[in-house]
Amino acid sequence: MSFLIRVQLPDSPGTLGAVATALGAIGADILSVDVVERVGGVAIDDLVVELPGGRLPDVLITAAESIEGVEVDAVRPYAGVLDTHRELELVEDVAAEPKNGLAIFTEGVPKIVRAGWALVVGTDSGGAKLAASTAAPNIERLELPFMPLARATVLDGEESWVPDTWRELGTELAATPLGKPDRVLLVGRPGGPMFRAAEVARLAHLAGIVAVVLPD
Repeated sequence: MSFLIRVQLPDSPGTLGAVATALGAIGADILSVDVVERVGGVAIDDLVVELPGGRLPDVLITAAESIEGVEVDAVRPYAGVLDTHRELELVEDVAAEPKNGLAIFTEGVPKIVRAGWALVVGTDSGGAKLAASTAAPNIERLELPFMPLARATVLDGEESWVPDTWRELGTELAATPLGKPDRVLLVGRPGGPMFRAAEVARLAHLAGIVAVVLPD
């Protein structure tokens, strides 16, 4: 079974290699490594690892944190795409079918930012959802006190407008305008980890590119 493990580690030579060795010692096979953010001498990395059947994911935390200075932010099952060119492919798919572009984009975004789901909502539709990914919560309308939205941002998942089920699951939220301030892409990660600044910037950049080919 594959898991996504997000680690904070000292941004120094050899540290990631030591984590890889520790994970390998428990039989975990590293499938991919993505650098999420580097700031203040600390690196935030996402590792997709395959764990032999019968092993509990807790062993990943124990192994990674056996390396000095390493902290595990989150571990969760992962079934995403490992293609490093996935952003370009998503933009191409949207450009090929602009009339269905909103649905295509919303379905593809969670795989890119490694989230649980994505929704597109708009104030001009009274808070109704305009598009939703496969695993998105089943809602018809949503309170949108954060709109119009001028720029991509992390949202507080404990605010009163957030549905109870999202709060119960500890859902981390990020949002970005999609071509205009009153149409927003909302992305959720039930159970975390939190969205880092670099991930929000990546989300904004991708939304900005895709919005060019989406119909108004």
